[in-house]
Amino acid sequence: MAHVLVVGGGVGGLATALLTARRGHTAELFERDTRAPGTALDRDFFGWRRPAVPQATQPHALLGAARNVLRDELPDVYEEMLRLGARERHELDWFDVRPPARPGDEDLVMLQARRIVLESALATALRGEPGVITRYGEPVTGLTTFTGLTTDTGLTTDTGLTTAPGIRVTGVTTAAGAYEGDLVVDAGGRRGGVERWLTAAGCRPPVVERHRTGLAYFCRWYRLPEGREEGPRRPWTVTGGTFAGCAVFPADNRVFAVTLFVHTEDTTRSALRQPAVFEAAARAFPPGAAWLELGAEPLSDVLATASLDNRWSSLADERGPVVTGLVPVGDAITHTNPTLGQGTSLALWAARRVARTAHQDPGSARFAAEYDAWAVRTLKPWFDFQVVADTAIGERFATRAGRMGTAREVAALFDCALEDPEVMRARARVRHLADPPERAYADPQIRARVARWLAARPDYAPNAVGPDRGEWEKLTAG
Repeated sequence: MAHVLVVGGGVGGLATALLTARRGHTAELFERDTRAPGTALDRDFFGWRRPAVPQATQPHALLGAARNVLRDELPDVYEEMLRLGARERHELDWFDVRPPARPGDEDLVMLQARRIVLESALATALRGEPGVITRYGEPVTGLTTFTGLTTDTGLTTDTGLTTAPGIRVTGVTTAAGAYEGDLVVDAGGRRGGVERWLTAAGCRPPVVERHRTGLAYFCRWYRLPEGREEGPRRPWTVTGGTFAGCAVFPADNRVFAVTLFVHTEDTTRSALRQPAVFEAAARAFPPGAAWLELGAEPLSDVLATASLDNRWSSLADERGPVVTGLVPVGDAITHTNPTLGQGTSLALWAARRVARTAHQDPGSARFAAEYDAWAVRTLKPWFDFQVVADTAIGERFATRAGRMGTAREVAALFDCALEDPEVMRARARVRHLADPPERAYADPQIRARVARWLAARPDYAPNAVGPDRGEWEKLTAG
């Protein structure tokens, strides 16, 4: 049995502590905030100031990959989310008649809920877990480390052990004192202090890959009128022209968010902070118009976020692990821009991996190396997919013109999916992290269907939905 210290009480940290305890270990969670999420959802979501979690009030997508972890590993959390108002939506319900089921279709279900619903359900389960100690209002201030011989790599000694000199994390420090553990999990997000503490301990720096997205998001929350439990079935997807886009995120308890996104250098960006301008611009896109015309009540101001990047941080370089006894989960290892909604799924995958392997000598170099190899094999391809997708969107918005050639075929695949159930199924398997795009989209049958769809529309122009530039500038001028 291992004792696991978790730094950070967000989704990744809560899930890591809970999953680890349910695998027979003990966990101790440290969170700088003085309180845990509660069940007063609106109060916590709109009134709880959380500067360390700036994404807390932005829309979240709980894809099929995240739902599967909850359903299979934490069924009580899954049921609690439904009790709190989360709703399920199957991707193939886009069609008036769902196509005949196939194996794997059960993975294509999204849980529609605000982030606070998942946090509340995790916190509720954690309070009843005897193997977990939670320390709210006690932020970690540093790491305790040991420098010596670590097993599994390097020179072979006369004892037959494989050893090498290195730095091992043995615990954490807070203002209240020091805590020892068999494994420290960094769930402190991309703004946590772990990288700084490792440098202070003499570790080689983590290997960081960063890509700017060039996108700014503007979101506003609404509630459907009394008596209306659901919004329109269609359109629910993101739509966008060559310089701006719109998406609607249905959530729990009749709440939904409308989001507009533009390039960070777009001169109209600042005007979108004004509620009247935001609504006028949102109504110029099919999703915004379909939902806002229902007479929904605004619940928030326009919430803006920008300066986003896709960031991968590895605690291993060409020489192997830069430290042992510590692994990252969630945004601490991979922070992805929210356009594809991957973040929660990747965080839950990492939390599950820690829980499943915590019994395997978690302080060793072998454990650190195998965790990094797993992350590169399992998480990194989805990070790379996000980078490619965001680069295409950013370039299109920056130049205000869609590229022809490959971009036209890619756009055609997404538009064809709205009419063809087989193509929609392939698209949904990628969206829910069930199949990588190079597998789903390379299927000869899918390629042939998209080619026929495109051949029947010789004048097809991608990204044609929404206002033109002249209309947009009039809307954003107020």
